[in-house]
Amino acid sequence: MKVAIVGASGAVGQEFLRLLDEREFPIDELFLFGSKRSAGQKYTFRGQDIEVKELQHNDDFKGIDVAFVSAGGGISKDFAETITKHGAVMIDNSSAFRMDEDVPLVVPECNAADALNRPRGIIANPNCTTIMMVVALQPLEQLSHIRRIHVSSYQSASGAGAAAMDELEQQYRELLDGKPVTVEKFPYQLAYNVIPQIDVFCDNGYTKEEMKMFNETRKIMHTDAATSSTCVRVPSLRSHSESIWIETERPISPEEAREAFAKAEGLQVMDDTATRTYPMPLFLAGKDDVYVGRIRKDLANENGLTFWIVGDQIRKGAALNAVQIAEYLIKVGDLKA
Repeated sequence: MKVAIVGASGAVGQEFLRLLDEREFPIDELFLFGSKRSAGQKYTFRGQDIEVKELQHNDDFKGIDVAFVSAGGGISKDFAETITKHGAVMIDNSSAFRMDEDVPLVVPECNAADALNRPRGIIANPNCTTIMMVVALQPLEQLSHIRRIHVSSYQSASGAGAAAMDELEQQYRELLDGKPVTVEKFPYQLAYNVIPQIDVFCDNGYTKEEMKMFNETRKIMHTDAATSSTCVRVPSLRSHSESIWIETERPISPEEAREAFAKAEGLQVMDDTATRTYPMPLFLAGKDDVYVGRIRKDLANENGLTFWIVGDQIRKGAALNAVQIAEYLIKVGDLKA
């Protein structure tokens, strides 16, 4: 098994290195690729120092079985043919191909088998907020069809990358030291603030991030459910949170939902109001699962249910989901181990 990571020096690329090791992913040879600036850096993997190679249009991907790509949509589009032309499976973490009809968009807990039909050799990894949400929605969909979804996300600095996480920490230091605040990675100062905009605005008043949740949910879950969302950047460092309201064809009780969540793959229930037990990003960074709590009836809708979820954006929201896709391909014999 020959594996490549494209964008190895970024936050998600570094998470790929940790996860592949932690999960004992079968690797005989690992290749790291990055920009000209990153080329030459070395990272240790299973006791071996591996040097980052500059990503170029050549035959470097000949013989590679699977490539985990997290270097931005422009790079993914430019290098997709180079990466896949010799048969490598490209699992792409950008938004470049997510809505292409001939590229599967996969969350293994929901639609793993879609990954088997990939005419271009590409599998798209969904947006982080969408991944978390559909993992929680899938067990409820199996109880009763979900008609409508309303969601407000509370997204940490990690969603904007490693440099954004650094900037948030820098802003707090600057404020405490009475210095001017550095604002480069966000539209406004994030420290002591929340910003109700993630990505650029579309003509309908929603942001691209919010429209991803609408479109990607339908594709992943093969559903006609409509999602209306408000995505907000908050000054937590890592792990995203979401407050979700759904309307189903028949009422689902909180007890029924809680039981379904508890049995579902990739979910952990943290829901005990008596002990003030509920998911919080501060305590769930570095965890693999999506955590769900505050499960209750929607007082404004007879067929409504509302709940709160938290998940690590860099793990399940990005790198882990991609690795789980590859693990599924190995399990069903579609990728050699």
